[in-house]
Amino acid sequence: MPAEWQALGLTPGLSLRVFGMRRSGNHAILSWLQRNAPGGRSVFLNNCKPGTDPLRNSRGIEVNGAHASQNKAKRNMPAVTQDAGDGALFLVSYEDTSPAEFDLSRQASGSFDEVLFSHNVLIYRSFLNWSASLLKKMQANEGYSLVRRNGIVLRTIDSYTRLLDLVRQARDLGLVAICYDRWVASADYRANLLQDLGLQARDNSLGAVQSYGGGSSFQKQASSAAELQTDKRWQQMRDDAEYQALLHLAARDRALLDELEGLFPEDTAFLKTVAKTQPLPAGDST
Repeated sequence: MPAEWQALGLTPGLSLRVFGMRRSGNHAILSWLQRNAPGGRSVFLNNCKPGTDPLRNSRGIEVNGAHASQNKAKRNMPAVTQDAGDGALFLVSYEDTSPAEFDLSRQASGSFDEVLFSHNVLIYRSFLNWSASLLKKMQANEGYSLVRRNGIVLRTIDSYTRLLDLVRQARDLGLVAICYDRWVASADYRANLLQDLGLQARDNSLGAVQSYGGGSSFQKQASSAAELQTDKRWQQMRDDAEYQALLHLAARDRALLDELEGLFPEDTAFLKTVAKTQPLPAGDST
């Protein structure tokens, strides 16, 4: 048995490493994967620290879809994971990063043997709805100044752009890409993804709204994911001056537009119209 599985306390039937920007529907999709785990048995290590062993640097753990003690897991991981048992689904997630940020000199999971992951999964979302949701989330942090929150958003857009580059090459690179927008809209799309990942469909619904990150930035009272209007986030933010400024910057990012062109042409077309307008009124020349 590999040393990693000894430390985990079980030998998984399927192990998935998942990457995605925050507010991309990561936890909705991760919950769905857990609900479709073999026999409902799973171990999920949430929001692991990039570049380190996920068994030592996760920010939360769930066993069989329920939150487990992080402190206990740090002391004795097998005592926490024993209820899942051999053959369970093993999930490791990373936020605001992608395999594009790493190379042979610095592996995404540190010393953890990458060969043990059955699949690497990329979660992505249309730019307009994703950026609106991300900014809305940042605006809710009262301790963040405008400069700080927009600095975070702009750095994350840079990572998002590099993630999309991998999405376009996913099939050739042996990666599984999941588009959140399509995942929400189509049960057939979700069913095909489960088949591609080697999972039997047990619950192909959208499930409940996840509490991670404070839940939905727009609909705090929603309990079912089916209630969420995730395809309308940018329209709900389009009158926000801060969001308008963000769109003007994004519309002038050639690398971003190049990546969006083949994946979200409607977003690209809208941003190109934004780029044709002046962010500020023309000044008086006199």
